[in-house]
Order: sequence, then structure tokens, then C-alpha cells
Amino acid sequence: MPVTRIEVKRSWNPEQVQAIIEAIYLAQREALQLPAHDRQIRYVEHSPERFHAPPGKTDNYTLVEISLFAGRSIEAKRALYRAVVSNLGAIGIEPADIFIVLHEIPLENWGIRGGVPASEVDLGFKVDV
Repeated sequence: MPVTRIEVKRSWNPEQVQAIIEAIYLAQREALQLPAHDRQIRYVEHSPERFHAPPGKTDNYTLVEISLFAGRSIEAKRALYRAVVSNLGAIGIEPADIFIVLHEIPLENWGIRGGVPASEVDLGFKVDV
């Protein structure tokens, strides 16, 4: 049940925006073995003067922040990073312009399904992949 925010510093057309969102979604499904319905992704576009990127980055600089249940293996995280970079690369975003941050949050710190701690709910999928 990741909650994902994609932030960019340039305008993309609506089809490209959907392609970027889909690229991140598919990377998460593949690497984290999530169910198909598990999609919470926000896309935020900033004007260039409101989004300062590290030196040497282009206007395609893309920040992907993913909050997710704690417990994924380093192998799953590596697979996620590779899939995000590969999928965004297919859209024309170079690896050097992609920055990914994972925020791992313990299950008891997620209030889901009417405010129940995720640690007390059958999630329907494995977290420890």
C-alpha cells in the first residue's frame, strides 16, 4: 500500500503525465508484488523557479517519494529502483535525472480500512518480499 508522490520541474502533456504515473505504478507492482488495485500516486508539477534541483540536472529532473510499509528486502528495493529508472527511461527521462526516496513506515503507523492499524489487518499480500 505505497503512497507515492512524483514531483517534476517542467510541464508534460497529459499523455506523458499518465505515462509517468503508469511507469511508477508498474515498477511498484513488479518489485513489491502489490495487488493490481493498490494505486495511490500523486503527480505534482512545479514551475522551475519553485523547484531547485541538484547541479547538473536537466529540466526532466524527477523526484519520486514512496511511503511504504516497513519490511521490504534490499533486493526488493533494488528491483524497485531499477524498474523505476527503466520505466521512466522509456519515456525519455535519463537515469541521472531520477531521484528516489523511500520512507518506510511501521505497519502500526498506518490507519487503514476505517482507521484500523495496518498491523491488525489482513492486507491480502506479503510485505516481506
